[in-house]
Amino acid sequence: MIDYQPLYEALIDAKADAWAKLLPQQLEHGFDQTKHGNLAGWQALVDSVPVLPTAQHNLDSDTVQIGSLDHLGEKTKEQLEKKLKALHPWRKGPYNLFGINIDTEWRSDWKWNRLKEHIAPLEHRLVLDVGCGNGYHCWRMLGAGAKTVIGIDPMLLNVMQFQLVKKLYGEAPVYVLPLGIEDLPYGLKAFDTVFSMGVLYHRRSPIDHLLELRDCLQPGGELVLETLIIDGGLGQVLLPEDRYARMRNVWFLPSCDTLISWLKRCGFKNIRLVDVTVTSVEEQRTTEWMTFHSLKDFLDADNPQLTCEGLPAPKRAIVIANSA
Repeated sequence: MIDYQPLYEALIDAKADAWAKLLPQQLEHGFDQTKHGNLAGWQALVDSVPVLPTAQHNLDSDTVQIGSLDHLGEKTKEQLEKKLKALHPWRKGPYNLFGINIDTEWRSDWKWNRLKEHIAPLEHRLVLDVGCGNGYHCWRMLGAGAKTVIGIDPMLLNVMQFQLVKKLYGEAPVYVLPLGIEDLPYGLKAFDTVFSMGVLYHRRSPIDHLLELRDCLQPGGELVLETLIIDGGLGQVLLPEDRYARMRNVWFLPSCDTLISWLKRCGFKNIRLVDVTVTSVEEQRTTEWMTFHSLKDFLDADNPQLTCEGLPAPKRAIVIANSA
């Protein structure tokens, strides 16, 4: 099991005592094996992975690398690969774990490369990554010099994937917790940088989400927001009647001008649109580590500029702003 005492101490140092007091109870509830049928098996799988020598690692390359194939025998490698594949599907990455290449559904490094030159340096910062998945970007943030990185994601499979990766890495000031942003205490104002990437369009109230993000930031702290957008001018928003690219839980897709107006209304300042990119079938795709349908299956077979529902195909923007 992960030792969370350093995390509690980091929160207290950041004057986030309210969360430090609440978090042990939240973790006990989040890891309650009676509430999730697969959790006991996943935990046993992680516990069964031996502690391996990690003489080398690289968190500052496109592929998060931990350990080397030279440190494993062929039998141990086969056993480790089998355990990793038992946590299918792997959606965010890529990883190289002791010579095992995990080719994830998303080339998450492409998103990181689009934003890394635009954000404030992460050295010595306390960072929050909302909806972090299995923590790929958390590792990249640590590799960029962050003091402590906290990822939150309510999907337990993602959390268990992170726990296995962290066990292979060893002790590090990076955590992924089975929580949503609504579980953080009101008025926290503790983080130097907050990332929300691929979350806003899943929220029924985007304004409430932006206010929650603002509430997590120290005065002057930086928000890095990445979300689906549509072409159009101020005031234009797409609200799918049913599914969007076969996803049920997609709500508001604003134009860039509308998104910026939302941020202004929520009290953010110094708002910068730094990237707009159409999501390609090379960036999101089916692999042996994610064998389900992926983006190419969600687009119109005759017109890839549309989803299979006839809506504009996925296009994503990255906006950076500061809290007041």
